Amino acid sequence: MAGLSLLDWALDGLLALLLLWLAWRALASPELFRAVVLFIAFGLVLALVWARLYAVDVALAEMAIGAGVTGALLLAALVRLEPPIGRGRQDARDGEVYDHD
Repeated sequence: MAGLSLLDWALDGLLALLLLWLAWRALASPELFRAVVLFIAFGLVLALVWARLYAVDVALAEMAIGAGVTGALLLAALVRLEPPIGRGRQDARDGEVYDHD
């Protein structure tokens, strides 16, 4: 088996740093939509990492389940959430719409 070239090391290092950055941004994001999109991107990059490790079956499962199905379910759950206070939510007492921006 041949050793890794400098380009292989650079690509693997870039993928590792990208995974760490995406994971950190997804966990630290205060906006739920952005966190879900970053989670989906994390799953897609992780599928690339599995493909680089020659685990194509795991890469396909990660793309289908991790990024695809789970991402779609998270987006569907996000749509069902109530809008946050201050974004046009109506007050139940008097029916007025308050916009605090």
